Amino acid sequence: MQNSKARITAIGSYVPEKVLTNKDLEKIVETNDEWIVKRTGIKERRIANGNEYTSDLSFKAIKDLMEKYNKSVEDVDMIIVCTLTPDFKTPSVASIIQAKLGIKNAGAFDLNTACAGFTYGLYMANGLITSGLNRKILVVGAETLSKITDYEDRTTCILFGDGAGAALVEYDEEQPSFISSYLGSEGEKGKHLYCSNLSNQMFGEEIINNNNIIQNGREVYKWAVTTVPKGMQAVLNNGSTLLNEVDWFVPHSANLRMIESICERSEFPIEKTLYSLVDCGNTSSATIPLSLVKGVKEGKLKYGDKVLLYGFGGGLTHAGLLINWTL
Repeated sequence: MQNSKARITAIGSYVPEKVLTNKDLEKIVETNDEWIVKRTGIKERRIANGNEYTSDLSFKAIKDLMEKYNKSVEDVDMIIVCTLTPDFKTPSVASIIQAKLGIKNAGAFDLNTACAGFTYGLYMANGLITSGLNRKILVVGAETLSKITDYEDRTTCILFGDGAGAALVEYDEEQPSFISSYLGSEGEKGKHLYCSNLSNQMFGEEIINNNNIIQNGREVYKWAVTTVPKGMQAVLNNGSTLLNEVDWFVPHSANLRMIESICERSEFPIEKTLYSLVDCGNTSSATIPLSLVKGVKEGKLKYGDKVLLYGFGGGLTHAGLLINWTL
């Protein structure tokens, strides 16, 4: 990563009001609170109401960012929304947000790398600003996964929730946020985690075509706990940084057992790890910003901290970023 000229200057979040607890799920599928907590660490998740969509959650997360950090967004020149659950196939969520916020001179596009979305979005924002193409970018990670969750499938419906997080990234040569990165994809394993659309085949193999999330949990788990620790090390090597110099690790909040395994294998202390899954479930591209906001609220994340973000999931894609916390 060439010397960054981009700084994260604000962050915000929003989750829907409706709460779906493990006790609620006991009435829907054959499961129980103890079983869910033991296997995932999740206690509850937030669910968007019938007429609440990804653009609505995104808009409220940006409003939260503006209020908390006293920021205006009229002069934003690019909007990147990371999501796999857009309101429409087109127009993009980013275009809807551009209209809702009344931003006049901005490019707008959606980015779909599923659970790695927010880290990919920040990576893009840093690249666009550092290259001189843009000066002020909104990056949003937002999902309404409840709308593509099969509530008869007890292996997936216990995991997913809805939420949104947003970051403002601005040109700043003096105090950039971005230190190093590492990205990858193993598309040949895509059949282990997908949501169908037009095609009912993947690499010539029939897939379940019901427009809901389909996951082979065991395979995704195996992939994540081997891929992420190696990726973390690659990010650190690229940033000439030692593991013990990292103040906080913020992985995608897929499953607490998965995070524990990643920490064990990478020899990173779980106590210095931030996650949002206990109260929000797996919110895909929103988990990392939700974890960061939670870290700020709890007084854990401090100005000057070195933070290692790592997103991973559908694709199967992954992306790690080492940043200076400059808020």
